[in-house]
Amino acid sequence: MVAARMRFCFLVEEQYRREGMPLAVVRQLRAWGHRVDVLRPGGELLDLNSLIQQGDHDAWVLKTVSGGPGLGLLEAAAAAGLTTINDARSIRGVRDKTQAAVRAARSGLPVPATWAASRLADLAQIPSARFPLVVKPADGSSGRSVHLVEHPEQLFAVAGEFAGEGQLIAQPWVPNTGVDLKVYSAGGRLYGTERRSPLAQVDDRPEAPVPLSAEVAEIAAKVGEVFGLDLYGVDIVLGPDGPVVVDVNDFPSFRQVPRAAATVARAIIDLARAGAGWHDIAESRLPAAVGGHS
Repeated sequence: MVAARMRFCFLVEEQYRREGMPLAVVRQLRAWGHRVDVLRPGGELLDLNSLIQQGDHDAWVLKTVSGGPGLGLLEAAAAAGLTTINDARSIRGVRDKTQAAVRAARSGLPVPATWAASRLADLAQIPSARFPLVVKPADGSSGRSVHLVEHPEQLFAVAGEFAGEGQLIAQPWVPNTGVDLKVYSAGGRLYGTERRSPLAQVDDRPEAPVPLSAEVAEIAAKVGEVFGLDLYGVDIVLGPDGPVVVDVNDFPSFRQVPRAAATVARAIIDLARAGAGWHDIAESRLPAAVGGHS
């Protein structure tokens, strides 16, 4: 049986050109007979009018660094009525960590108190009792410039680390064992892993699959609902008062997800079909869904 072929446009910035994600997904989609064009925002000349006006793709998929040129291009595609994965508006909502913190708190998600400042020195006004603080750029990604600041005086010692970073956010450090939970969501399924916290003073440990408690699974699912994300990851710390959401990211690495490339590829196909109206086709003849654990 021949699969109904679809057309995808992947926006992949240089940082991810040689990483497993999303290129493994691209290879899987092509192996299933779909057409995939890979564009490099910031790395090649792009004919924007041709790309957008032709509407030659069933869906656009973004894998770029925070603040990179890819998101603007994805938003242009969305404004032209094209299907994007994730929804372009949802991506913007989590990449701005200031906006994400406010939205999460108002939605009842368990998140730390959050302060924002354009100057690192202004964070010294936070009561000393709220230290240690985790300080990071509001548009940070991939663990860039994340620091644990033990007391107000230490802010000046790390000032050079934040030069040119713009808006910063600070949150009280949540006491924990030094191991974070990473929950991935793809195709409506949740996959839990654990890994060493980037702030932990312990030896490196590989990311490994773990079962999810009902509480953590409920929180992770609610993150998707609150932010309107379909493919996403949630960083959760198990603190003394329960799970705490410390970060949300769109299109993560999906490390340790069973058959990750096929799982994510199938999710992209299903999302593209729904967004492009392919659900009206009685028999799509697409590859069968892969199994997984939750």
